[in-house]
Amino acid sequence: MRKRAEDVGRTRQRIVEAAVHLHGTAGPAATSIAAIAERAGVTRLTVYRHFPDETALFQACSGHWLSQQQPPRPETWEAIGDPVERLTAGLADLYRFYRAGEQMLTLVSRDLHAAPDAIREAWEARNRHCVGVLADAWPVAGEQHTRRAVIGHAAAFSTWRSLCREQGLTDRRAVEVMVTLVGSVGD
Repeated sequence: MRKRAEDVGRTRQRIVEAAVHLHGTAGPAATSIAAIAERAGVTRLTVYRHFPDETALFQACSGHWLSQQQPPRPETWEAIGDPVERLTAGLADLYRFYRAGEQMLTLVSRDLHAAPDAIREAWEARNRHCVGVLADAWPVAGEQHTRRAVIGHAAAFSTWRSLCREQGLTDRRAVEVMVTLVGSVGD
């Protein structure tokens, strides 16, 4: 019984690792159950036995990939009272995470339209939470909506990719530029 349970666990792990690999190289939209099964050395039926729907597979894949990363920690930014310091720390943390996970994040953000609703909603909720933590440090003022929008732009993976990958800024310089931009709202 114990050996069988261990075999089942190893099979499940191979399936998850195959999905992570394919999501990170081809993208989720181009990853089929057949490709996952082939890479994991199992049948499609075995994949479905372990993951009865796409959401369960995406959740396992995301959980495994995130367990190998150092995700951003908005709870640590929240402890910083000064809005400029909080924004600087938060963007630095986000941009570090984006750089480390760039390949996977590029493909997942590109293919987010193909993800199950629960996965897409969780992605969007995490983004809203990060923006909220960064924006809530600023005093309520007439430009609050605009500042929140600019913070959302600064915190976006696409902004980091544009500034750092396409325009060649360092993460540190990109943070400085975005903090300056956010600080100028309402001036």
